[in-house]
Amino acid sequence: MVHTPLLDTVKTPDDMKDLSREQLKQLADELRTEVIDAVSVTGGHLGAGLGVVELTVAIHHLFNTPSDKLIWDVGHQCYPHKVLTGRRDRIRTIRQGGGLSGFTKRAESDYDPFGAAHSSTSISAGMGFATARDLDGREGHVISVIGDGSITAGMAYEAMNNAGATDSRQIVILNDNDMSIAPPVGAMSNLLARTVSSGGYQRIRGMAKSIVKDAPRPIKSTAKKGEEYTRGMFTGGTWFEELGFFYVGPVDGHDLDALIPVLENVKNMKDGPVLVHVVTQKGKGYAPAENSADKYHGVSKFNVVTGVQSKSTPNAPSYTNVFADALIKEAQKDDKIVGITAAMPGGTGMKAFGEAFPKRMFDVGIAEQHAVTFAGGLAADGYKPFCAIYSTFLQRGYDQLVHDIALQNLPVRFAMDRAGLVGADGPTHAGAFDIAYMACLPNMMLMAAADEAELTHMVATAVAYNEGPCGFRYPRGEGTGVAIPEIGQVLEIGKGRIIREGSRIALLSYGTRLGECITAAEQLETLGLSTTVADARFAKPLDSALIKRLADEHEVLITIEEGAVGGFGAMVLHDLAAAGRLDSGLKIRTMTLPDIYIDQDTPHKMYQQAGLDADAIVAKVFQVLGRHQVDTANLA
Repeated sequence: MVHTPLLDTVKTPDDMKDLSREQLKQLADELRTEVIDAVSVTGGHLGAGLGVVELTVAIHHLFNTPSDKLIWDVGHQCYPHKVLTGRRDRIRTIRQGGGLSGFTKRAESDYDPFGAAHSSTSISAGMGFATARDLDGREGHVISVIGDGSITAGMAYEAMNNAGATDSRQIVILNDNDMSIAPPVGAMSNLLARTVSSGGYQRIRGMAKSIVKDAPRPIKSTAKKGEEYTRGMFTGGTWFEELGFFYVGPVDGHDLDALIPVLENVKNMKDGPVLVHVVTQKGKGYAPAENSADKYHGVSKFNVVTGVQSKSTPNAPSYTNVFADALIKEAQKDDKIVGITAAMPGGTGMKAFGEAFPKRMFDVGIAEQHAVTFAGGLAADGYKPFCAIYSTFLQRGYDQLVHDIALQNLPVRFAMDRAGLVGADGPTHAGAFDIAYMACLPNMMLMAAADEAELTHMVATAVAYNEGPCGFRYPRGEGTGVAIPEIGQVLEIGKGRIIREGSRIALLSYGTRLGECITAAEQLETLGLSTTVADARFAKPLDSALIKRLADEHEVLITIEEGAVGGFGAMVLHDLAAAGRLDSGLKIRTMTLPDIYIDQDTPHKMYQQAGLDADAIVAKVFQVLGRHQVDTANLA
């Protein structure tokens, strides 16, 4: 166990209120040690949290949380916050089954007023809290901490533009840990930040505003601009001032002697929104994380002394790497192929593509809406853009999918990584909805890879497909271990395949549950139930001929997919209904993700809970046949 005598006395932020400045520094050191030790046991997000240790301590020391609302953007910065807010005894369960979420979560604690895991939502949510407070006539502060790339998304500026046009009191803290948008931080900038946020400066500013209050509008406007630009020359905050925020900073986010006075001054300011620009270092205080911020953003379990992460040897390449390798090979033959990602080059495989073709890979930042329409522009001018975005993040660009891509029938290729359940990241990152939200769009062609070889073929198919937009989905993690072709083959659009032939039960899989279907079929065969297994490959267009054959030749037809209700199974039902086959005596059922959000666990346990493993498929067959227990004497 780590030695943390002062941290041991802090059960909630109330226990921090009377600590001296030196004690707060000690507390920050112990908190950093605790976070490092905890994440070394569980794995998870490390670098961002280490960067906000002092900021977290300062906020909880100065503000009256949870009455004052503290909103963390993205949420993976919140590990130190969780330790200080009554959850230290569970911090070594983070991202584990039944344990703490890796992000802020309203159901978990009163200290988490707003859940987060996707980015750039904190200022909008903060404005909502501030407005509710004002409408009720209550006192209190609203603090939104945004950073670690979140400020690159347009939603943050939409919120600032709206909030800046009001007099509502809201504090936004910009955690600038890698964007280099600030002038050098040091004694002078800390002094300037403390000065412009001080009561004396605010009184002088207030006097000047009252003097010009009744002056003609041109004079009033000139005076306001003069004050803003003079201050902006020294602080670098003119951009935020133009959005209507009073800018303070930059401040050294690791220097409590600089940080606490500035936040205390800001706390006492009375009117309008204010932005405090805090400069931090990702991974601060842990040398391996400081020296390799990207590798220590999210980590597996690791040795605290050496920093070496304990990663198991994969049995097969990851789907992400298979996609990247296949796309690189296709791009070597076709110079019109370009790659686009939204701040996830490593997670989507686009980093490898960018290393191979540095001028043909574009990381647009956390800006999925822009990424989609940017890809549309490229496609409209003859290029073949592959827009690689996690399924859950592509949701953020849905309006652009509808109006800019599908409506114009532009051949943008959407590579949807992290399809299905994703393990430790939990429901916020699960790719549960893309089948349903993509399949309803006219002009869209959709595929799902059952294994690594199929993914390779689908990359080649997407390259060759120029009739309109298309998407293909694949899960997080390792493949199945099948042989991967050197070059993918172009698949016939809308045609599935039969994997094994049977006569009584038909299992129609869309995606990587195919392996579980095969296992279920083998179990059913041993019990005397002859079972066909088919891989749909395409959700749109459907292979109607294959579906007709399965319906005509089998007593039971079950569809299986790693997606929400309303996806592939719903399309099969619609197809059968249109053909008049639902009243033919066929017993048909759909197996989807349940209509709930499934908390984090191992993928295996999550799919067990979802009822999408081989045992659940077998049980579904017996349920459809009206048998709740295996009765081998009556199976034939």
